[in-house]
Amino acid sequence: MSQPASRRLKIGLSACFSHADQERSLFTGKTLQYVEQSIAHWIMSAGAMVVMVPCPTGETARGDVTLAHYADWLDGVVMHGGADVWPGSYGEEPLRPEWLGDRVRDLYDLALVEAFSQAGKPIFGVCRGLQLINVAFGGTLYQDLLTQVPGAQVHRDAKQYDRHAHDIALVSGSRLAQLYPGQQRARVNSIH
Repeated sequence: MSQPASRRLKIGLSACFSHADQERSLFTGKTLQYVEQSIAHWIMSAGAMVVMVPCPTGETARGDVTLAHYADWLDGVVMHGGADVWPGSYGEEPLRPEWLGDRVRDLYDLALVEAFSQAGKPIFGVCRGLQLINVAFGGTLYQDLLTQVPGAQVHRDAKQYDRHAHDIALVSGSRLAQLYPGQQRARVNSIH
């Protein structure tokens, strides 16, 4: 028998942004917030209810709803993938002009992580989301693995996209190794 909605976990999913674009034929001049269907379905596959957490600030924002309200109401949050994190968010200048990321989304995502952290709620990151969580807690990132890490593997393949994978080694004693006892290597999705 299916579990009633009142007993299911309510998991927030951070919003992706499609900023106002005068060239777009629909919703011209409007910023769109959305979720990627496959991530929402992945969360629902565990029986959880998924709620997109919209950005409560901006030009047309009204009311007094804050990210803290969502953090209080929801059981946890999944931080979505997407554009690279702006290097300024972790104290660096972009090495190339095209590596600016999305500063507006960074501010929203950092505030979302802070709200759920202050509420003591779980925070899970996918791709950009994991990088953002790292930055939110004082970490740094490589802006580009291929140019900054000698011998790095290719992580982006436009043709294979999310089917592109590589092997990783699990560090003995690490939290990841504890989750997978007895396993020393694994194959992971490279884009994430």
